[in-house]
Amino acid sequence: MQTRTLGRTGRTVSVVGLGTWQLGADWGEVSTEDALAVLEASVEAGVTFFDTADVYGDGRSERVVGRFLAEHPDSGVTVATKMGRRVEQVPEHYVLDNFWSWTERSRRNLGVDTLDLVQLHCPPTAVYRDDAVFDALDTLVDDGAIAAYGVSVETVEEALLAIARPHVASVQIIANAFRLKPLAEVLPAAAAAGVGIIARVPLASGLLSGKYDATTRFADDDHRSYNRDGSAFDVGETFSGVDYDTGLTAAREFGDLVAAEAPGGVTSAQAAIAWLWQHPGVSSVIPGARNVEQARNNAAAGSVADLGAGFDAGVTRVYDTHLRAAIHPRW
Repeated sequence: MQTRTLGRTGRTVSVVGLGTWQLGADWGEVSTEDALAVLEASVEAGVTFFDTADVYGDGRSERVVGRFLAEHPDSGVTVATKMGRRVEQVPEHYVLDNFWSWTERSRRNLGVDTLDLVQLHCPPTAVYRDDAVFDALDTLVDDGAIAAYGVSVETVEEALLAIARPHVASVQIIANAFRLKPLAEVLPAAAAAGVGIIARVPLASGLLSGKYDATTRFADDDHRSYNRDGSAFDVGETFSGVDYDTGLTAAREFGDLVAAEAPGGVTSAQAAIAWLWQHPGVSSVIPGARNVEQARNNAAAGSVADLGAGFDAGVTRVYDTHLRAAIHPRW
């Protein structure tokens, strides 16, 4: 497993981390025992970075991660959590009193005195322009409640606003072979500022795994069923905002690219994850996993050899042909 420095946190993390939204059981049941097994398998495979949020399972994901940390005190895992989506998304809620309340809850859930990294969880754009918000976050650092803070964003504009803030340690953003704009515009700015980049939704909600087709059906409580139009949260979070049928066409061509250019035995999912972390400005890629097999297969992408210029050109070709016109202007 390769490693990188996570921006201004100064922490060394695995280039493939683990996103734990699934472990909150918000979109499909995952037992506590299975969730713990996913965490353990990930760490055994070299993962040293977990991403969670106070809203995943209304704290269940944090509590499962906290139990894992208590049972594995020498794991060396850095845990990033997120706050701000347990209330209505209005700028007035992003104040110090709420930050203290949310942070206290996450500290209890995770069983730690100081949170490694806390990210504002896709707040309204106006929040990034409010000096008082970042003064409040600085207060949490000064008082030892959190070691560092970052943001999780929806758009390139929001990422660039956050990167300009002097104490923002990291930016989490959707980036993958179906969402190229952040790689071109956010990565250079983040590298220049010393800000870490956490790439989420690296498989475009599974499209880039190559396992879905027109007959695939998702459970009613799976966001791939209920959020395709953005009715629950930003439409870009599900399938990276790609129209499903268009995404299937692009995914088939991506699979052909993997077969032609990737080393033997590398799956489409592994190639998608590896291609992403092989951009030097990416600190860690955080695919989710619902079971041990997925966790191990995802982690294996952290040691895939350089995919090369031919693969990179193929990704751009697929994007330009099928996705750029609809995706690039929007996020």
